[in-house]
Amino acid sequence: MKRVVVALDSFKGSLDSYDAGKAFAEGIRDVVPEADVRHYAIADGGEGFSEAIALAKGGDCVKAMVCDPLMRPIEASYTILGKESRAVIAMSSASGLPLLTAQERNPLVATTYGTGQLIADAIERGCRHIVVGLGGSATNDCGVGMLRALGCRFYDAKGNELTETIEVLERVAEVQDDETKSRFRGVEFSVAVDVDNPLCGERGAAYIYAPQKGADGAMVERLDRAMRHFASVVDRGCGYRASDISGVGAAGGLGYAFVALLGATLKSGIELVLDAIGFDEALIEECLVVTGEGRIDAQTLMGKAPSGVLRRAMLAGRVCVAVGGSIVECEQLTHSTFAKTYAITPQGMPLAEAMLPDVARHNLRTTAHLVAKEFLI
Repeated sequence: MKRVVVALDSFKGSLDSYDAGKAFAEGIRDVVPEADVRHYAIADGGEGFSEAIALAKGGDCVKAMVCDPLMRPIEASYTILGKESRAVIAMSSASGLPLLTAQERNPLVATTYGTGQLIADAIERGCRHIVVGLGGSATNDCGVGMLRALGCRFYDAKGNELTETIEVLERVAEVQDDETKSRFRGVEFSVAVDVDNPLCGERGAAYIYAPQKGADGAMVERLDRAMRHFASVVDRGCGYRASDISGVGAAGGLGYAFVALLGATLKSGIELVLDAIGFDEALIEECLVVTGEGRIDAQTLMGKAPSGVLRRAMLAGRVCVAVGGSIVECEQLTHSTFAKTYAITPQGMPLAEAMLPDVARHNLRTTAHLVAKEFLI
């Protein structure tokens, strides 16, 4: 077996998907120079989503001035696939957690308004199919900010317009979206998600993801109650319990806004990317498949990019190994079908050092030497 197919997600804060895969591919060739190594940039909906599809399909990078999660001006980008009149947007470009310092994180105020501005920009440029990757968000606003940027208005029981994130979630009594529906009639939305969480409850957006966005225990409970209230109003308006649909809890409930108010279809982010890059074609011949991300743990197998690569490898009957900056041993990994998992960071190396780009490249290349010796020689 001399073909190696490398499909690594980004090592967040260190290397993007393309650079991580390139470093690993170089390591394979160090040991087996004649190896047919093919590496692909992948993403599951968050950071790197737009770039992964752009690398595979071509397209034009478009930049626009929008608002960050705290409504500060920022330049964000997305991709337009010209021949298809399709825009590919990663919501993290405008509303992502890396845009805030640790001290600035606060899901009671963070907003997806900038994501809505990117969508509006794409529509103005003639795009009729909008593909949005959800992941890496700083927000827990149920998409309220995005919806406001697209023309939705929210009112309390006394008819007062609400604009602040938590006020809308806690006090909304009426949603006026006629302008939005008229403006986007004929526009198709496809939404890539990397999780299967519902909107509310123990597995919902607030309890599972808000803590990493700056929420303490009391804030998590408040957000979950507020989201339940918001969903009770919106679900009633759309005529069914959209809040219970698997995946609508993605990106702090942004998936819910797309489904309930924009008629979007939720799709697995990694499956969408793998289809776009023609990944299955690389698996036709016998090969070793290598996937991974910055941290391999139980969540890796819950819709994240490596789980999608593993599934495709298993369907094709190929051996698949996983590499990560760190490996958190758990029952899910123990019973997974990964042939082996590798932590690239040497034992005892401080995290700050391991995340330096040059160090991460070296560690990936060194780990590739181990993989090559075990599976290719």
